Amino acid sequence: MYKGIKNTPFESKVWLASPTMHGEELRYMQEAFDSNWMTTAGGNIDEIEKEFPEIIGCKYAVALASGTSALHMAIKLAGTNLYGERAKSLEGKRVFCSDLTFCASVNPVIYEGGEPIFIDCERETWNMSPEALEKAFQLYPDVKIVVLVHLYGTPAKMDEIRKVTEKYGAIIVEDAAEALGASYKGRKAGNLGDYNVISFNGNKIITGSSGGMFLTNQIEDAHKVKKWSTQAKEIAPWYQHEEMGYNYRMSNVIAGVIRGQIPYLNEHILQKKAIFERYKEGFKNLPVKMNGNDSGIESNHWLSCMLIEKNAMCQQNRTETTVTYEKEKGKTCPAEILDALTALNAEGRSIWKPMHMQPIYKNNRFVNVQEDIAADIFERGVCLPSDNKMTVAEQKKIIAVIRACFE
Repeated sequence: MYKGIKNTPFESKVWLASPTMHGEELRYMQEAFDSNWMTTAGGNIDEIEKEFPEIIGCKYAVALASGTSALHMAIKLAGTNLYGERAKSLEGKRVFCSDLTFCASVNPVIYEGGEPIFIDCERETWNMSPEALEKAFQLYPDVKIVVLVHLYGTPAKMDEIRKVTEKYGAIIVEDAAEALGASYKGRKAGNLGDYNVISFNGNKIITGSSGGMFLTNQIEDAHKVKKWSTQAKEIAPWYQHEEMGYNYRMSNVIAGVIRGQIPYLNEHILQKKAIFERYKEGFKNLPVKMNGNDSGIESNHWLSCMLIEKNAMCQQNRTETTVTYEKEKGKTCPAEILDALTALNAEGRSIWKPMHMQPIYKNNRFVNVQEDIAADIFERGVCLPSDNKMTVAEQKKIIAVIRACFE
């Protein structure tokens, strides 16, 4: 099926994941322009703050400038509610964090003066391991906050993780930045933790070019985040400030882009799922495994990723900033596949480098059970081109090029 496909480069680049625009976004951006609401207030913001609780199944939403700012507000709020008002809500406190993730999931803990402790992942979903989390609580029973990431659009094993956190009286900050539209046992990502966030970054399942959202079922929490995100202004005839605030509110123009994207969320998810299934079919009989679902988990398949079996890995040598490999017959490695994709004018990417391997966090504690699973997935995994504008013919060519790496 894939024999005879020429590996000549694409004329136009096939991206990992880029925005897919439909035209309706312009209508709401124009509405912001015509009404002169070009600031961090207006009808578009009001509407998406109404729509997303309905989409996700929670009660309240606060539109913010980015997923990172939403996560910062969620972590600050969790610390404030647990430990009381202070300049940095987590000063001197330890926080358990997903290890296999992007740094934006962890940095807000540092903003608030906390100490991240990284928890290894498990192999089925690549998300935080419930067993490693249990071990972490045995080592550090004073921890009360767990920052949990749903990696590449696949929700974590929430029942098992919630069982552990409830046992030790801890709460969950849910980073669902990559998982909008995904669900766990019928419940949507973004409504699985105690404090929850999603992202509208340019590469996400729907986008505003930027933007994020804090989601909650507690009106007091929504009010607090909205206040903090508008520089913590008090009700007074002048600018009155009694606590630290932030310029984190979403622009009404960005909200217009998101408002125009909302009707296409399910369409984008179906396109992503079709991409995943074509990769899965195309890699049959290869020594690889796709990231995907576990029982009761419905991924949005934001990124399709593959893991090369250990016995099919050629020699790959990584430093902090470079990588080399030695080609072996019948074997390959992520570096070779990424080189092949680049030569094809297609964008792939390495799996997130685990936080405990990052120079900035090299002195932070890392908890695993028997082996370092996150490091192993980083070593053998590849994020594949997953753009929902990629044609079937383009994807077949990508599959053929990847298959050739194993020859």
